[in-house]
Amino acid sequence: MVTHVRAEAQGDERGALLSFLEEQRGGIRRAVLGLTEEQARTRPSASELSLGGLLKHVAETEQTWVARAKGEPPAVKRDQSNWHECFQLLDGESVASQLAYWEKVAAETEAFVRAVPSLDDTFPLPNDPWFPPDERVSMRWLMLHLIRETARHAGHADIIRESLDGKTAFELVAMAQAG
Repeated sequence: MVTHVRAEAQGDERGALLSFLEEQRGGIRRAVLGLTEEQARTRPSASELSLGGLLKHVAETEQTWVARAKGEPPAVKRDQSNWHECFQLLDGESVASQLAYWEKVAAETEAFVRAVPSLDDTFPLPNDPWFPPDERVSMRWLMLHLIRETARHAGHADIIRESLDGKTAFELVAMAQAG
């Protein structure tokens, strides 16, 4: 699990963006190390967030955005009726299954970003009320958005994990390196 992003090879902007995204994914992966399924579902604060739910959310969010960039529908269609489920591990879902799914999504993200002709290529944002109408964004924007989204939730994961058992990011990094 990456904890430091090395300088990119000269001119490898895609590699740099993918490395920063992987660094943030590592923060969430570390946060679930050594937890029971019960702990992963626990919400230790006033928030509805659990570590299992955050893990599911970031994997699903990454898949959805890359699907949009490809012009494909997301794997899971979310609306007001089921939005809350993207932050919960449901029956039959586990930390292990979500980690495996995210690994697959991450590989698809990397393959797509490496294959797209240019980071300047664009795709349309959905016609949702929270996006400007007829707005297009670049593949570079996509990567920066995924980094921001994942980093934001990696910070949440740090707080939730420490609330569960007192383990800090430093201890989780040591666990990851030992394991």
